[in-house]
Amino acid sequence: VIIGGIRSIARVTDKLVPFMAAFYVGISLWILGVNYHQIDDAIVAIWNGAFSPQGMQGGIIGVLIAGFRRATFSNEAGVGSAAIAHSAVRTKEPITEGLVALWEPFIDTVVICTMTALVIVITGFARDPGALTGVELTSQAYASVFSWFPYLLSIAVFFFAFSTMLSWSYYGLKSVTYLFGESRLVEVLYKLGFLVLT
Repeated sequence: VIIGGIRSIARVTDKLVPFMAAFYVGISLWILGVNYHQIDDAIVAIWNGAFSPQGMQGGIIGVLIAGFRRATFSNEAGVGSAAIAHSAVRTKEPITEGLVALWEPFIDTVVICTMTALVIVITGFARDPGALTGVELTSQAYASVFSWFPYLLSIAVFFFAFSTMLSWSYYGLKSVTYLFGESRLVEVLYKLGFLVLT
């Protein structure tokens, strides 16, 4: 019953996550389009913040480590787990899967993260974020333009997190079957253990 329920949610997530990502990009592009005259200043602010003496000092002290951690986990290419997902794909043209693997970190890390940073800077939340960080900071920056955005972001974060849990469950299963052999007992014990830990 539990596994059937997870499969049903996985089918919904399979359709919903790409739609939510496209919607997020669309909202970001709309905000950036309306404020296009501020984009140059936002890029300069990001550049100066990163390469100013104060920014470099903060980077040396610990922001660099946090930055590498976030960059690593913003897409699976940084962790090295992407190969597990791409190797499971059945295709007549393996090169197309290689191209998909190349596009994932570019779209996720370069395009989406850059748009998010620009929106945060343009909306003024970079100057005085207060105690806000991460998804809270993003939520408030977008909410300053669209009051309903935090609700959408909460739903999106839930489905992104859920789809990440499903994919890591699959990666773990493949690792366990590699170590202990493929058998029904190994699969069931792993899935039960994963559910208990979740």
